[in-house]
Amino acid sequence: MIVQCLIQVTVVVENYDEAIQFYTQKLNFTLIEDTVLTNLKRWVVVSPPGSTGCNLLLAKAVNDEQKSRVGNQTGGRVFLFLQTNNFAVDFDRLKKNGVTIIREPSVVEYGTVAVFADLYGNLWDLIEPSKN
Repeated sequence: MIVQCLIQVTVVVENYDEAIQFYTQKLNFTLIEDTVLTNLKRWVVVSPPGSTGCNLLLAKAVNDEQKSRVGNQTGGRVFLFLQTNNFAVDFDRLKKNGVTIIREPSVVEYGTVAVFADLYGNLWDLIEPSKN
């Protein structure tokens, strides 16, 4: 049997260091790797705390097409979904850390959810699934 899983998703960023700072300081992610590959390119991987799933590869935009995607990788739709087992604590941390809240928390059929923006404007859902 073949087994596959997603291990990384690329987020196009303007600057490696400011992206690392945002994800580690504002979202409490862990810096997994920061390796210089060339004068212009680094391999930068971050992961949510306690995650055993997919990581984020932070990739610096280097041409006009890539730069046009920074902050709008999905045309204004929610791009990434950050699941938590303690919505109240994580949402409070986002607010205390100055993360832009786009939509305040609401309880829906599948759980509690709020929408926030990363430092470039990509939209994220913070979600705690229902315990049904």
